[in-house]
Amino acid sequence: MTTASTLVIAADSPLREDVAALLDEHLQDMYATSPPESVHALDHRTLAGDGIVFVTARTAEGVLLGCGALKEVEAGHGELKSMRTTAAARGRGVASAVLEHLTGLAVRRGWTRLSLETGVEDYFAAARRLYARHGFTPCGPFAGYTEDPLSVFMTRTLQQAVPGAPRDRA
Repeated sequence: MTTASTLVIAADSPLREDVAALLDEHLQDMYATSPPESVHALDHRTLAGDGIVFVTARTAEGVLLGCGALKEVEAGHGELKSMRTTAAARGRGVASAVLEHLTGLAVRRGWTRLSLETGVEDYFAAARRLYARHGFTPCGPFAGYTEDPLSVFMTRTLQQAVPGAPRDRA
């Protein structure tokens, strides 16, 4: 059984065949769970665009276990996007490891706030618990989102990077 300690989390392409399949599954689940106007997940082509940092979690042998992305929404404020774990990897710490990695990237970029949107349905309960365990608290809509009874908005203030430390731009 793979654990978070054996994960390799690194920048990757959402256009890779296995990643695109996982993201397509993610979108299918979002549309099966929520009406189209409440689905804010990005497809793999959009995730490959400028301004988005996309990472995957893989075993040392290269087996895909999960993914996530960061998008800067305004100076110093980023959004988590497309957090997804494969069905076989759920409950094994993959999502926490990806979230911690992305949070670290945001801090190194000098961001002071990280936010996200997820659903209210029971399907999203595990995600909401994960984010709450990592310091995210409810907030209002941000970055062009509007009030939606099927959306939960969460945010977290990030610890300031050490002055003079290099900022990560990758």
